[in-house]
Amino acid sequence: MSIDGYIHDATETRLLLSNDADFDRVDAVRAGCDAILVGAHTIRQDNPRLLVRSPDRRAARMARGLPPSPAKVTLTAHGDLDPDAAFFTTGDVDKIVYCASPVMEALRARLGRVATVVDAGTMIDLSGLLADLAERGIRRLMVEGGSSVHTQLLTAGLADEAQLVVAPFFVGNSRAPRFVGDGDFPWNAGCRATLVDVRQIEDVVLLRYALSDRYEARGGP
Repeated sequence: MSIDGYIHDATETRLLLSNDADFDRVDAVRAGCDAILVGAHTIRQDNPRLLVRSPDRRAARMARGLPPSPAKVTLTAHGDLDPDAAFFTTGDVDKIVYCASPVMEALRARLGRVATVVDAGTMIDLSGLLADLAERGIRRLMVEGGSSVHTQLLTAGLADEAQLVVAPFFVGNSRAPRFVGDGDFPWNAGCRATLVDVRQIEDVVLLRYALSDRYEARGGP
C-alpha cells in the first residue's frame, strides 16, 4: 500500500506499488501456499494471473507432487465474472468460485467449463468458505485482495498473519481503494497486533503482524 494506505489509485491502469525484489518475495510466498484468494473486483480491475513466476519454484512444487502454482479462489455476490479473464484461462490449476445462492445457476452456466462454482449461501459465509477449502485440502491460503475481502476477513478475525508492504509515495485521492474499509477490527488501540518482522526491501518496507494464536501454533511463517 502507499504511505497513505491506498492499494490503487482512481484510474483504470494498474498501480505498481512494489518493486522487483518484493515481487520475487511474493512469488516465493505464493509457491509455499495451497491456494490464492482474490475478490471478484480484483479480477475485473487487475486481471491477475496469480501464478508462480519462477521456473525453479514451479519445478520444486511439481517435484513434491503439487501443481506448478496454487489453486485460485474467488468469491462473488453478483456473479459478474468473465470466463475469459486471466484468472480462469491461465495455469493448469484448480479454479474455485464461491458465489451467493441467487446467482449460482447463472454462474455455473457461464463458468462451469473453466471453474468449480460453489454455493456459499445467500450471504457469503467466509467461515464456511474457509471450512470448505480445508475439506478440499487447502491448508495455507494466501489472500491478495482487494479492499472488501481484506476488510471482511480481518474484521471476522479469520486471518493468521498480515504482510503489509509500504511503498514510498502517496496516492492522495479519497476516491481510490484503501487496504481496508471501515469496520470493527479485533485489533485496535486497546488490543494491538503483534509485530513479528520489519524488513527493508530496496525502497519498500515489509511489516509482518501475527493476528491469531494459530500463527504461534504453526510456528510462525
